Amino acid sequence: MEGERHLLPTEIAAMLSASRLVEMRPERNGWWRVVPTGLVGAVRVGDVQVEVWPKEKVELTHLMFMLGYASNPGFLPTDVAAEQYDELWPALAESLARQAERALLHGVLQGYQTVDESSMVVRGRIRVGDQLRRQTGLPFPLEITYDEYLTDIAENRILRTALRRMQAVPRIPADVKARLSHLDNRLTGVGILRAGVARPPWMATRLNSRYHAALRLSEIILANASAQAGPGSTNVAAFVVSMWKVFEDFVTTALRESLSRRGERSEMQYPAFLDEPRLDGRARVKMNVDLVHFAGRRPATVFDAKYKALNSSSSSPNADQYQMFAYCTALEVKRAVLVYAGKAQPITRRVAFTDIDVTEHPLDLSQTPAEMLGALDLLAASFTSA
Repeated sequence: MEGERHLLPTEIAAMLSASRLVEMRPERNGWWRVVPTGLVGAVRVGDVQVEVWPKEKVELTHLMFMLGYASNPGFLPTDVAAEQYDELWPALAESLARQAERALLHGVLQGYQTVDESSMVVRGRIRVGDQLRRQTGLPFPLEITYDEYLTDIAENRILRTALRRMQAVPRIPADVKARLSHLDNRLTGVGILRAGVARPPWMATRLNSRYHAALRLSEIILANASAQAGPGSTNVAAFVVSMWKVFEDFVTTALRESLSRRGERSEMQYPAFLDEPRLDGRARVKMNVDLVHFAGRRPATVFDAKYKALNSSSSSPNADQYQMFAYCTALEVKRAVLVYAGKAQPITRRVAFTDIDVTEHPLDLSQTPAEMLGALDLLAASFTSA
């Protein structure tokens, strides 16, 4: 049976299971078999920590870079300071502390925020509709709207919420936790985002440029990490991601960016149908191609990212080849590229009795982030019309 056996209290096992990182299978006398679910990351329940990484371990800095770059191509490898720690949580906490310190070095960012309130004095403009509806027949208070220059803006809310979340993680190094607390105190008066509520949008500008790195890292933490109080005095923290989704998003974003720099058009998650429209009106077979590169108005190349190792013969699974053939046939495309995680040499296969070529292109995740981007840039360049 797969997994490792551990002697754990039932409540601890239940909280580990709730993280979705592992499945907890009960055995006799308080023993549990801890089985990975296919996700990667770390969960900490009090003094118990479980980490799950791919067999060919992706460096923490690489994982964080791929996560960040997929959501924002402006993300840099230097945005994560993980080298000095072997564990995820201290590395995340240190990285956030560093970036927040740089962001707040010259003071807390301020911006204009639109405020709606009832007031006894005129300020800004009167909301006539609200005034008639809420204060019928009364001259005061006035329903007004005005812009105020303050610190309670989207950038500071995102940053402070990330700081709070990391402070709730158990067993963070004391010096790092003190720095996080100090930074949190500097943002006094800034609202905390509630769990489950969408993050407020922000736009990268010259005025908030010193916040960019801190905000990119904060959004990764808010999207993938949770920290809360469990039963009694037990604190629970989890950072769980789907590695196949991280890999797919990183590869397709990097290829799209490379094609865009060359003036080429491409679309991610391109919608298509495998079959022709039906006369009886029944639903068609939908497809979503990871990335489609266009030549003019027509699809020219399809790309698909698969986070799985090649088999013993250094070839991709048959099902993946069939999938690419289906994409090419439905979109009338002659070139397809499967990007895998691995170190083998690229290979191109011609589908029998057709003019369709399917290329298997491994991406070595042990490379530095710059080398990975460079490899994908070369791949994109080989399929452009230039």
